[in-house]
Amino acid sequence: MISDSPNILLINPWIHDFAAYDYWAKPIGLLYLASILKTHGCNITYIDCLNRFHPNLSKTVSSKADGRGSYLKTRIPKPECLFDIQRNYSRYGIPEQWFRKDLLDAKQPDIVFITSHMTYWYPGVFETIGIVRETYPFAPIVLGGIYASLCHDHALKYSGADKVITQDGEKIILELVKEYTGFSNSIKFDPEQLDSYPYPAFDLESKIAFIPLLSSKGCPFSCPYCASAYLNRKRILRSPESLINEITYWHKKHKVVDFAIYDDAFLIDAENHAIPVLEGVIKTGIKVRFHTPNALHIREISKKTATLMFKAGFETLRLGLETTIFDNSRLDSKVSKLEFEHALIGLKEAGFSKKQIGAYLLAGLPDQDERNVIESIKKVIENQITAIPVYYSPIPHTALWEKAVLCSRYDLRSDPIFTNNSILPCRKEGFSWEIISLLKKLAAS
Repeated sequence: MISDSPNILLINPWIHDFAAYDYWAKPIGLLYLASILKTHGCNITYIDCLNRFHPNLSKTVSSKADGRGSYLKTRIPKPECLFDIQRNYSRYGIPEQWFRKDLLDAKQPDIVFITSHMTYWYPGVFETIGIVRETYPFAPIVLGGIYASLCHDHALKYSGADKVITQDGEKIILELVKEYTGFSNSIKFDPEQLDSYPYPAFDLESKIAFIPLLSSKGCPFSCPYCASAYLNRKRILRSPESLINEITYWHKKHKVVDFAIYDDAFLIDAENHAIPVLEGVIKTGIKVRFHTPNALHIREISKKTATLMFKAGFETLRLGLETTIFDNSRLDSKVSKLEFEHALIGLKEAGFSKKQIGAYLLAGLPDQDERNVIESIKKVIENQITAIPVYYSPIPHTALWEKAVLCSRYDLRSDPIFTNNSILPCRKEGFSWEIISLLKKLAAS
């Protein structure tokens, strides 16, 4: 036990997968924890295994102007259970020797926090934990994040972490530090009040190519394919002023232009939340770009919100459409045909182009007729916007999980590796390059 400021190591782990790309992806939860720990007197070291701007890079990596870009990758053997999939498998992120060197360069940690993301990316998490354990055998390792929450028993049994947490790290992070190190400090924020949080510690990164924004946690909907309602049992909001201040801070102090909105429900109750944010950004006069990789609720797009989003600098709009089959076969009731059409009219009249507007369409669902996916792509293109097929990944603790288990050709309960959307786990005919190529070609037409 120590009474001096403890050395805390936080790690964003590798990805093991058939494909991965940085679509404005950052471990915002882990970096919130880093900032909270720093605010409370801890010494922080952060290692990002997915760092696209690592100091060891001999040349500038390929990166889009809006912050997106390719990860470094190293081809590795596929898991034996996936050898039927005719695709290359890779470790995405920095080379192993760079990670080992970064670990050795860090201060001896008193505790290590590692996050996790997609459930089927756990092999990258396990490899990360294994190397940390080799390097610092006596440092306690705490695993959190999405995989740890959705597949808690699997993580407890196989990850090698000393502790696996399923609740919001912000609520217990200081207790964990005290438990493992004896260090404590008076609490300087309220876990239930997002406005009281310090800004995420993006200043720990090698380069800030973009900033993710979280103006709320949780979602009022319970879509059967989404785990948001399970991961965040209630919705809590930041004040519009808090979000505007953060955007202004990153833009003025760190020259950040691109911001990705991570909210699951940014436009819900727009009059009291999104609209004041948009009006506030416009009032500041700053020139920034906003992107919505988590999708916007189409029903909430009015002519007013569309106009304000355009004026505020929204550049990339992703709409949560799912399908253009507007009948009882839909998995959710978030949007009707008329609402979809009205939203598009509002967006186009506001000034958004076809290139800027994209509609997510779910493919690979249990018992899905692929002809409906093809028809949906065609309908979206007819509406002069971009069609974006999104392949379904079965997620534990969602309403669709049991049906996915029954439909899948894999034993989904036995191993999260089988939930990888790249292998089309719920397609009874098996993985098919033909259907993927067809949908991709149609969407690009």
